[in-house]
Amino acid sequence: MALEVKDRINLKAINCEKELTLAVIGGKWKLIILWHLGLEGTKRFSELRKLIPGITQKMLTNQLRELEEDKLVKRKVYPEVPPRVEYSMTEYGESLMPVLRGMYDWGKNYGEKVVWND
Repeated sequence: MALEVKDRINLKAINCEKELTLAVIGGKWKLIILWHLGLEGTKRFSELRKLIPGITQKMLTNQLRELEEDKLVKRKVYPEVPPRVEYSMTEYGESLMPVLRGMYDWGKNYGEKVVWND
């Protein structure tokens, strides 16, 4: 892990692997960002921003930086004017997709059976 990750995540407060996982992917936006990149592939910043209407530019920037530090997302800068930047999943990020799919399926089932059950 990069030094920044260790600084951001209080490793002494983590008691198990589940807590580490939640520390890395937790929060309102990271799962949504990973979901879009995992399902739809490489995206530019502006494309992600359109896919996630409730997120601010600053928050998207911060979340992408953290995901990049955590080695879940890679950032590729093309030497063009203006510069083009694309984000995609790393191997570690891709390995989360079965977990994200399981969470999606669980949420869909729970919503249909409990939350939206008339």
